[in-house]
Amino acid sequence: MSKITTLVEELVTPILDDLSLELIDMEYVKEGSNWFLRIFIDKDSGVEIEECGIVSERLSEKLDELDPIQHNYFLEVSSPGAERPLKKEKDFEKSIGKNVYVKLYEPMDGEKAFEGLLLSYTPEKLELELTIKTRKKKVEIPMDKVAAARLAVTFS
Repeated sequence: MSKITTLVEELVTPILDDLSLELIDMEYVKEGSNWFLRIFIDKDSGVEIEECGIVSERLSEKLDELDPIQHNYFLEVSSPGAERPLKKEKDFEKSIGKNVYVKLYEPMDGEKAFEGLLLSYTPEKLELELTIKTRKKKVEIPMDKVAAARLAVTFS
């Protein structure tokens, strides 16, 4: 499976570069009896549906040429959405000052998930400002404890 995503990343990167788009995430998963190859793309001003269509068409042509996936699958190209995952260093750096949700591998201070304002990021740790009722609390989370992180939409 990782061979497929590695190959697809090699195929889609020049397409995205040509359109000034960025690869945010990719997954190749089986859901029920169907396989899905999902490509999540973005740019600073946001991605348009037409751009998703262009990437899908160009990538589909390349995949048809090479035929690296032996069974039927659905190709989906889309925006990562408002609650996009944070995976790469630059994702975290761009998200400083934004609300994030962080899930941990194991509890820290009795909690396994935190949501708050991302104050700072280094490859070693995140610093969040949490709001607990009316109080603010800062918490440092070692990156090796982070299982998943994403932007978090707040309604206030």
